[in-house]
Amino acid sequence: MIYNLILALPPQPKPKSLKSHFLQSCILTSSSPFIGTTNLFLYLLYATTLTILTASNIQPLIPRLLPALTVILSTTPHDPSIVISLAIKLLAPLKFTDILQLASEESLILALRAPSPSANLLALSIIAKASRTPSDTAILSIMQSLVAQFIRTWLSSPSVDVGEKATRALGDLLDVDSANRPAGVLDVQMNNGSLTLRAPPPGQGLLWRRIFADRTIYASIYDLCSNTTIGAGEGQLDERQKSLAQGRLLRLLPRLAVLDFGATSRSQFADVKAQYIPTQQGGHGQGKNGLLWFASTAMVDRKDVLMHITLLDFFAELLTVLSETERSAAEIEYLRALMREVVRDDLTMYKSLEALTANEASSPELVQLLARLNEAR
Repeated sequence: MIYNLILALPPQPKPKSLKSHFLQSCILTSSSPFIGTTNLFLYLLYATTLTILTASNIQPLIPRLLPALTVILSTTPHDPSIVISLAIKLLAPLKFTDILQLASEESLILALRAPSPSANLLALSIIAKASRTPSDTAILSIMQSLVAQFIRTWLSSPSVDVGEKATRALGDLLDVDSANRPAGVLDVQMNNGSLTLRAPPPGQGLLWRRIFADRTIYASIYDLCSNTTIGAGEGQLDERQKSLAQGRLLRLLPRLAVLDFGATSRSQFADVKAQYIPTQQGGHGQGKNGLLWFASTAMVDRKDVLMHITLLDFFAELLTVLSETERSAAEIEYLRALMREVVRDDLTMYKSLEALTANEASSPELVQLLARLNEAR
C-alpha cells in the first residue's frame, strides 16, 4: 500500500520549491483536517522515502521550512505529531546554539507544557542537543525557567515516550556536565592496530548546581515524587502519575550516584529534608538526607506491589553500579546506614540483597561491597 501511495505522488520537487508546495498542501487545507494531515503525511513519507531531506540539502531548507512549520504548529487545532516529526528531522543537523537562534527559551517552555506528547518530544530533542558539549550544557544551565519546566515535564508527563526521552536526556546532560568525569586518552583496539581517541573534557558542573542547588527546582523533584502530595489539584499528580514519576527518578538515580555521589546523598536545604524525609527512621537515618535517602526510604509506598518491586530493582542496580569504583569511607558509612534502613521491617528487601550475595552472576566487586556494608559498626 505504501509503495502505491509513493507511486501516486507527483514528481519529486526541487528543494527550492518545497516551501511553496508545503504551505499549499498543509496550511491552505488546514480547514480540512483529513486532507491537511494526509497531505502532510504523504509529504513526510515522500521526503523520507525518496530522500528529499538528505545531509546535503537539508541545511538550506531549514530557514525555508521552519517558519512554515511554526505557523502550522501555532494555528492547527489538529494533532501536530507529523509536523513535529518533520521539524525534528529538519533540526537534526543543527547544534543547540544554532537552534537557540531560531527558537526562544519561552517557545521551548511552551512546547514542554503543551498537552501534545509530540510537542514535548520536539522540545526534548532540542534540549538533548545540549549534551553534545560541556559548553552547551553550561548555556542550558543559565535558563532557570526552562530547566524547571524540563524537570516538571520529565516527572509529570503521562506519556511513556516523553518520560523515557526526558530520563535519557537528563542523564546525558548531567553526564557531560559532570566535573568529576576525568578527561584523558582512550585507547581503542582496532583489527588493524590501535586508534587513540581523546575523551571529552570534564564539565563545569553548572547544570548540577542548577538542579541540586536551586531550591525551587530541587524541591520540585521531592514534591512531584512524594506520596504525601498526591492530589488532583493544579500542579499535583494523581496516584498513577505519581508512580510514573517515582519510577523515572529511580531509573535515573543510580547513574547520577556514580557521576556525583555527593550531590545525590546530601541536600543544602534542611527544610526540604524536614518536609519529605521522616526524622526518626530506626536510628539509622540520623543526619542522612539527599535524593538517594528520600527515594530509597521515604518515597515509595511499599504496600504497592509494583512500586515495591521497582524499589528492589533500584537498590540492586544502585549497589551494582557503585561497586564498580572504589568508595570512600564516608560513602561506605552512608551506604551502610542506607542499607540498614531499607531492610528495616522489609523482609523482601533483605532477602533480595541476600540473594545478590549468593548469586553467581554477581560480580566480586558487588559481593565485596555487600560484605563491607554488612560489617557491624
